[in-house]
Amino acid sequence: MPSNPINPTLASIIAFSTAIITWELATLVGNFEPNILPGPLTVLKSLYELVLDGTLIKHSIASLFRVTAGFYLAMFFGIPLGILIGRNRLAYLLLNPIIQFLRPISPLAWIPLAMLWFGIGDAPAIFLIFLASLFPLIVSTVVAVQSIDPIYFYVAANFNLTPWEITHKIIIPAIIPGVMTALRIAISIAWLVVVAAEMIAVQSGLGYLILDSRNALRMDYVMVGMIVIGIIGMLLDLIMRKIQDKQPN
Repeated sequence: MPSNPINPTLASIIAFSTAIITWELATLVGNFEPNILPGPLTVLKSLYELVLDGTLIKHSIASLFRVTAGFYLAMFFGIPLGILIGRNRLAYLLLNPIIQFLRPISPLAWIPLAMLWFGIGDAPAIFLIFLASLFPLIVSTVVAVQSIDPIYFYVAANFNLTPWEITHKIIIPAIIPGVMTALRIAISIAWLVVVAAEMIAVQSGLGYLILDSRNALRMDYVMVGMIVIGIIGMLLDLIMRKIQDKQPN
């Protein structure tokens, strides 16, 4: 008789419970000081404090604002540029080498230039998120466009469709699955980058909270920031996955 499949929710609860118990045992057995490895209860109390005084909400909103701005900018520029490169041979020959050169450069390597160009504040962080999200979107869009069966374009030519009609009737519907996967990856990368950028270029956000707490030797606040980053990252991925599942195949 086949065994029943494991409930995903139950499996997640077991996994996180095991991790928390292991964390508590590590603090007890290792006899760590709270400023080195605070226990789960200490972190939970600190989480309550930061929520109660509004600090955690303020920093979370700041991080989400920067991610949203940079991510939407990358969508606005990256997807149309990917369509252009994927459809136009000359654009591919001219732009693809530059993109392939810039793509492997870590967005964090741009931090000195971003601070020099944009100063201190939201702008450099948004710029870094934009760069981090841009190249995955361009490359994935190019691949998706070039994977479209050429027969569709032959039919479009027979019906004398305009470039705009070809784009919104053939290209966009065909690339949606590939682009949605790229968007899911890009939002995860953007969330990673914003935390690092906030440790250098701004005075708000979860990255700044972690850095400031480290300087104050408040490791409990550091771990609160890490936990919230993980939770928001999971929620962002869940939202993108739900949107992806609703797209027609």
